Amino acid sequence: MTTGLRIGFIGAGRLGKALALSFAAAGLRVRAVASSNAASASELAAGIAGCEAMAQQAVVDACDLVFLTTPDAAITPTCGSLRWRPDVSVVHCSGVTEVEALGAARDQGASIGGFHPLQTFGDPAAALASLPGSTITIEAAEPLNAILVALAGQLGCRVNRLPPGMRARYHAAAGFASQFINALFAEAARVWESWGATEAEALQAMLPMARGTLASIESSGIARGMPGPVSRGDASSVEKHVVALAALSEHTLDFYRTLCTSTIALAVERGSIDQDTARRIREILEKQRPRCDRM
Repeated sequence: MTTGLRIGFIGAGRLGKALALSFAAAGLRVRAVASSNAASASELAAGIAGCEAMAQQAVVDACDLVFLTTPDAAITPTCGSLRWRPDVSVVHCSGVTEVEALGAARDQGASIGGFHPLQTFGDPAAALASLPGSTITIEAAEPLNAILVALAGQLGCRVNRLPPGMRARYHAAAGFASQFINALFAEAARVWESWGATEAEALQAMLPMARGTLASIESSGIARGMPGPVSRGDASSVEKHVVALAALSEHTLDFYRTLCTSTIALAVERGSIDQDTARRIREILEKQRPRCDRM
């Protein structure tokens, strides 16, 4: 199904680069690449055998399947600026943008779809290594759907199917397990800095712990894999946390209260605390806030 398929990319940023290199490494034919930054397109094409840097329209004309890996805001105007044909397919790789953004291509007879790797792309080299085993969310009608599923399989990825209209909700959910982790670490690092430790020292200490938590979630599930005082009904420790953080920063205390409250339902689901203990922990978290000294 993918044998001989000529694949092109419009957009040679972090995502486009990682995907194009991944396809090429999987033995797929990446025929052409275009970018608003000509140097980026040339650099990417030079790293893939048989690939050429071209103008955007030339990519469409030379390929059977075109990946629009531009920034989200550029998807619709880029698609609308090009001439499409019935025997070409175009997909975007945005998690939040609806496939309808490619409507101009569909109106000219092209097949359209979405192909979103559920992975971070801050570093293309790291993404290239971490992509196998990741999930790719696909939204397309047949026969394009079958082609995209086959491509995901050749990358060693799982497939998630998404119905129309769900992309913003899906993308927001992904944020809880991606960039919001950065916010969690930032808050923890600020607490470490309150006694003179550095961010680097905080990360060195906490990253192995975080990896252990992820391993527990992977093996036992979200509720059963949760560590910490709430999971074992240790209301006394929670109370000490509240007092300590109240003396530090109102923002930090509020952040802790919000997150800690969310873990109570997980502990109840796990069966490690009863409703009386859950109520006691909620009461501790809902006490009148003491006056905080700002950091």
